[in-house]
Amino acid sequence: QVHLVESGGGLVQPGGSLRLSCAASGSFFAITTAGWYRQAPGKQRELVASITGGDVPHYADSVLGRFTISRDDAQNTVYLQMNSLKPEDTAVYSCAANILTGAYESSNYWGQGTQVTVSS
Repeated sequence: QVHLVESGGGLVQPGGSLRLSCAASGSFFAITTAGWYRQAPGKQRELVASITGGDVPHYADSVLGRFTISRDDAQNTVYLQMNSLKPEDTAVYSCAANILTGAYESSNYWGQGTQVTVSS
């Protein structure tokens, strides 16, 4: 069984920063591709950032230049550094990862989400 647990959310003022963490635990070989999604009230879930197994990042236009996704494979953790936060970044942020559970087997897993609120 594999679990993803996010942490690092909270309340921050506009212009502030937060770093989200997504730690994978359980029995598996490796995290391949991982991503951070967010969903604001009344809006559809959107992909904020993703990172491949080769460390190639991709960002939504709305966060490009402000957010940075990274990974620490030794810690089985994926991070999202969020700078210059805006009120419109307020949402529940969830991580998702494709995890290699066998020699030729992988599955997608989701964390439970963490609330990020940007407000003065």
